[in-house]
Amino acid sequence: MDSTTERLRAICLRLPEATERLSHGSPAFFVRGRRQFVMLWPDGHHDDDFPHLWCAAPPGAQGELIAADPARFFRPPYVGHRGWLGVRLDRDPDWSEIAELCIDAFRTVAPKALLTRLDQA
Repeated sequence: MDSTTERLRAICLRLPEATERLSHGSPAFFVRGRRQFVMLWPDGHHDDDFPHLWCAAPPGAQGELIAADPARFFRPPYVGHRGWLGVRLDRDPDWSEIAELCIDAFRTVAPKALLTRLDQA
């Protein structure tokens, strides 16, 4: 696996009860093996032929981030209508920011008990 995949894996799998499995041939991260919170497209997906991820986002975050930086953020197909955010990884990504987005994605879908564990860690 490439370094992008390894870096994202390290971020996501440190979250409480996060798991990874392939979905549509790409690494995907789930809470308790059921609720997906991040999807990585290391080689791109359809017309977006650059490395990127899709992540769950809190209400309003998708629009705010796309408006603030449309060169880096986008509305992904299939899940964008549910507020998910697309994030380009081909332009020297800020991995601290990527970690924050992944944690926000986890918080968006995780049950309260896991959020308590996350906050106590």
